[in-house]
Amino acid sequence: MQFKDVMVDEGLKRHLALLADENRISHAQLFLGKNGTHNFALAVAFAQYICCEDKHDGDSCGKCHSCKMFEKLQHPDLHLIFPNCIARSVKKDPESDLFAQDFRDFVFEHNYHIDFNDWVKELKSENKVVSINIRDCASIIRKNSVRAHENGYKIYIVWMAEKLHHTAAPKLLKTLEEPENKTLFILLAESTDAILPTILSRTQLVKLPPMPEEVIKQHLIDEECLSEEEAADIAAISENNYAKALSLKNESLELHQFQKYYAAFVKSASTYVTSGNLEEMNYPEIQDIIKEISKSSKDFQRNLMHYFSRMFRNELLVSQKDNLLVKATAEEYKTLETYAPFFTLKNAMPLYNECNKASRHLERNANTMLVFTDFYFKLAEFFSKR
Repeated sequence: MQFKDVMVDEGLKRHLALLADENRISHAQLFLGKNGTHNFALAVAFAQYICCEDKHDGDSCGKCHSCKMFEKLQHPDLHLIFPNCIARSVKKDPESDLFAQDFRDFVFEHNYHIDFNDWVKELKSENKVVSINIRDCASIIRKNSVRAHENGYKIYIVWMAEKLHHTAAPKLLKTLEEPENKTLFILLAESTDAILPTILSRTQLVKLPPMPEEVIKQHLIDEECLSEEEAADIAAISENNYAKALSLKNESLELHQFQKYYAAFVKSASTYVTSGNLEEMNYPEIQDIIKEISKSSKDFQRNLMHYFSRMFRNELLVSQKDNLLVKATAEEYKTLETYAPFFTLKNAMPLYNECNKASRHLERNANTMLVFTDFYFKLAEFFSKR
């Protein structure tokens, strides 16, 4: 992975290259970026640049022996640490090394746009806790006492550092503070909330900005061969997450269904409030839709509720004339403008709470028919209180 292939700010890439060129590399760094910021790719590109035998023009050559090994994520001095657990392939005492090939395959399959939830699915962990455990930390300490194979840097990339188990994290403190010479730790995290303050104090913070919509749009056009209109719609609702954008591209039919269900729900509920006419509100159509939803997968149902939550936020923004913050496709905009008057500062939080409550009930395998029927009538109730 070269810097040129990483989807982050060019200034940040130049800054990291300059640190390496001037031999001012901090031995422990925390790359902080929300899901979808390509932070793992940046960490690998930085590590590859440091170890490259013929770096030039602010990037690794991509051709030397070291770069070729990095291309396969198999450089002997690159150590990948990531959340893991007992799974079908590892029955006891799990640690990152035992999943190394699975993780490399996962990274390549997703073209470095990796997501924690996707990795959990890959593990097929059957609801077990997925974390960076005490055996991983012991492995780091053990490897840190051994000289680098290539007489250069030993580099540890710790993906999802916030998943360091509370019993494991303290064991790394001394190693992070006093590592062996030419040792680099790159911790990757989406949030600092779950990371021990003592670990944060031992790392240099590198913040990754969110991926701009325009960048996502252009990559969808160039790499996924989407039309400009399709790319713009997906980029608008991707939440600055390219991995999510790719997922939305592959699930365009599902997104269309979400739009259809949402429009039917708010149209019927708003008609119920304004006219009280049962025929006009077309409740039988809502019943049919709820029956369709109940036959779909649990993932579809949860994603649908997340879609409702996003659209409610957008409706409130449109009602408050704050359209610059709206994340919606061109088709969704039409629906938002039609029903925005029913969303106010008074009912916004209750509506959002209803989405969360319905999601919790779905997670606990509640009856889908009852959950969505109750949600529909709560929607009408809060519309009437606007």
